[in-house]
Amino acid sequence: MPTIPYLPLDLAEPAELVASVRARRGGRLLNLDRILLHSPVFTEGWGAFMGRLRTATSLSPRLRELAICAVAVETRADYELFQHLPELIAAGASAAEVAAVQFRDSSALGATEQAIIALATEIARDHKPAPATFAAARAALGSDRAMVEMVGTIAAYAMVSRILLTFDIEPETAG
Repeated sequence: MPTIPYLPLDLAEPAELVASVRARRGGRLLNLDRILLHSPVFTEGWGAFMGRLRTATSLSPRLRELAICAVAVETRADYELFQHLPELIAAGASAAEVAAVQFRDSSALGATEQAIIALATEIARDHKPAPATFAAARAALGSDRAMVEMVGTIAAYAMVSRILLTFDIEPETAG
């Protein structure tokens, strides 16, 4: 059970915001939305920011989702992994990449994927990567823009995990 109550699935107000969230979610509200909508102003900013991270950066969707899943695993945010593992697969991740992120063993992956997983893991766990990890990720990404976008994405999804865990938000299949 969440630490504050979910708003109802048939929530209708504030109408414009709820309609926007539903449109982004294929017509439904996720459990995360049903918690965030307790604060319309927070939900509005959340949707705009997180949407831009997922659709407007220069990052490869596969590397972005690999990083998000690594954050989910490191922070034990099962809901985040539940939502983003299918996104990782849809972005073209190999079976080895999916296994690497789920089982915390990237040794079978290429240098770029190892660098991204290490960066995401260290930021999620230690709040700051080791200098060698930062350098490897920067070299793998190839530009300072991509590095800022990757670190920003990792930091944003670390925030997501903290919200999910604090409010005990359950995957939709769990209840």
